[in-house]
Amino acid sequence: MNIAPASKKIGIVSLGCPKALVDSERIITKLRAEGYEITGTYEGADLVLVNTCGFLDSARAESLDAIGEAIRENGKVIVTGCLGAEPDVIMAEHPKVLAITGPQQYENVMAAVHEVLPPKHEPFQDLVPASGIRLTPRHYAYLKISEGCDNRCSFCIIPFLRGDLVSRPANSVIAEAENLVRAGVKELLVVSQDTSAYGRDIKYEASSFKGIETRAKFYDLAVALGEMDVWVRLHYVYPYPHVDEVIPLMRDGKILPYLDIPFQHASPRILKKMVRPANIEKQAARIKAWREICPDLCIRSSFIVGFPSETEEDFQMLLDFVREAEIDRVGVFKYENVIHAPSRELDEQIPEDVKQSRWERLMEVAQEVSAKRLQTKIGREIEVLVDEIEEDGTIIARTIWDAPEVDGNIIIEPFEGAKVGDKLMAKVTDADEYDLYGCGA
Repeated sequence: MNIAPASKKIGIVSLGCPKALVDSERIITKLRAEGYEITGTYEGADLVLVNTCGFLDSARAESLDAIGEAIRENGKVIVTGCLGAEPDVIMAEHPKVLAITGPQQYENVMAAVHEVLPPKHEPFQDLVPASGIRLTPRHYAYLKISEGCDNRCSFCIIPFLRGDLVSRPANSVIAEAENLVRAGVKELLVVSQDTSAYGRDIKYEASSFKGIETRAKFYDLAVALGEMDVWVRLHYVYPYPHVDEVIPLMRDGKILPYLDIPFQHASPRILKKMVRPANIEKQAARIKAWREICPDLCIRSSFIVGFPSETEEDFQMLLDFVREAEIDRVGVFKYENVIHAPSRELDEQIPEDVKQSRWERLMEVAQEVSAKRLQTKIGREIEVLVDEIEEDGTIIARTIWDAPEVDGNIIIEPFEGAKVGDKLMAKVTDADEYDLYGCGA
């Protein structure tokens, strides 16, 4: 009797942001289509693939540590991702790495895998779903609409790592979204480096999917995704004027009333040094106008404290902005003097103890604002999406105002029949600084 040889196993280590996670999913989908088995452990893997992050120096260090661990535990390692754009840095610390490719270089990754571990393809066994292989739970998925970025923020090295903006055609994005929904996805999280710039590089070219023409444009894509009857959440949205156009879609329930806008700071002087839009007073007024159209609108943002030459006055402007604009969800980062970033050359670097103090003070204000905003939800009946059910039956879910892993949750008392991935109605009974509490409605 002929016994088929065992499939060759590849271990995957995926680091970094949701955009990098999508890259890992695409690579895994290609690997599975060629008959490779994917494993989450070093033991028994014939090869380990490490998808790295290189955005901050701390992320670079984490990536180098992960590569070192993979080499110690397994020995056969291929590296890809953002840090792969600097192969000399990787080889200087880990000369035993077998191959290095940069971000988004899917074909180069496959070529490197083939060289080390030729595939055993079984076309009747290696069936891959149209939605691809995903690393997220079945009920939500990240939908990446473009690569790279045309902005030149002085603290950021994304253009160095991933190049300029390259948008996907609208029909490709819509087709992927439809496949994901067909596979059971209840929430699409739209990601890119600059979501509101989508399509600018291809002159907003229209393309056809199932006989319907859609322009590669922020608003048009939001309209198309809003017809799929799932949650659609927009991340990394720069506050260009045309963002105003999607607010009525949120009011009408077509897409979630949620905008992730990386403002980064509120001092016009610091924003100019960051090479960011500096009309922050107008942004607070815009947020107020958006909420008049869509009262349920939730704003998430990220801010950097301790940027070179940041004064106490600059920092106070940031605190005032978070309070005035009532930013619902806040991520705070202490400035890192990243290699290759233009801001590295700026004078008046801020001491670490000052950065830490400002980080703590901003987090206190963010907590205060979040608690105030969440109190307004008490007594409402809202739709939630179940992420987890604990052993005692307690339901861990998210509301329309919560993105996975970065925002809060609603903790719901146990009730019969709830399952992970379900959309349920819940009544909000209490709130703290970050989370809501409730029961079945």
